[in-house]
Amino acid sequence: MGKPQSVDCMVEGGKATAAPPLGPALGPLGVNIGLVISEINKKTVDFKGMQVPVKVTVHDDKSFEISVGTPPVSELLKKEAGIEKGSGNPLMDKVADLRIEQIIKVAKMKRDALLGKDMSAKVREVLGSCDSMGILVETLPARETIANIKQGMFQEKIKLEKTELSAEELRKLDEEKKRLAAETEKRKAEFTAIAKQIIESLAGSPRGAIKSKLVEAKVPTVIIEELLPTESAAPAAGAPGEAKKEEKKK
Repeated sequence: MGKPQSVDCMVEGGKATAAPPLGPALGPLGVNIGLVISEINKKTVDFKGMQVPVKVTVHDDKSFEISVGTPPVSELLKKEAGIEKGSGNPLMDKVADLRIEQIIKVAKMKRDALLGKDMSAKVREVLGSCDSMGILVETLPARETIANIKQGMFQEKIKLEKTELSAEELRKLDEEKKRLAAETEKRKAEFTAIAKQIIESLAGSPRGAIKSKLVEAKVPTVIIEELLPTESAAPAAGAPGEAKKEEKKK
């Protein structure tokens, strides 16, 4: 019996097709491509809207096995939160508020990839990612939720691996996400106005001096990089400095 052949690729959850790269890679192996695609979509339907790593192993008798990886924790959290990206300034700007059930759901999906010895530890591991992404959990910064879990909070839900939320709970989470987005935009506008005022007042000063003032005013790095001019480039040919050099040569 020959050595099984395998194909590794990324597919969109529940939407794999025979188009490249999957179809052309499976074709030479003589496997039933339509059946393989159907099985992949069944196994990845829970990851709809996300890119999922898939491995198809084909044997000599044309039978096959499909193993499905899971997206990174950050991708799963973004899906639960309904956001495209995490916060650019997670300590100050929050982009969503999740419930513990949603964290448990992600921990279950990544169960085999997480290092925690039990579900409580795995949940805390996922919460660590929330903290770095600017996602609140149960209205609190994730690090505080971690502390609460260590003190015994949510243990029953974690033990039962509860993941379901009511329609009303989901509605409230959506409202909270919109409120947080509005707060972030307001704060960004305020810091942008402060940064522009500082930059204007220090026009002509070295970039480092201006940046120090902006940092002192606690302007977020992302806004500083967006608004602060780069260091002046060296004088271009034909500039006054160059003209003087040319005169000297003459």
